Amino acid sequence: MKTDDLIREIQSLPVEERARVADCILRSLNQTVSDIDQKWADLATKRLHDITTGAVQSVAGDEVFDDIWRRLS
Repeated sequence: MKTDDLIREIQSLPVEERARVADCILRSLNQTVSDIDQKWADLATKRLHDITTGAVQSVAGDEVFDDIWRRLS
């Protein structure tokens, strides 16, 4: 099937099906690296645990940026 024929066929589908096709195509272009994604998820879970248990103390964003500006001035 030629690309133009495929596009016309897709355009004739109901909107829900076109969205499904678009999602599948986008996923194939932006494949995730599951090992890396899992490591980020694990790190986020650990950091949340550290904050909720008091193992680390959070700092307000304004304070962080004020400190950076002081250091750069």
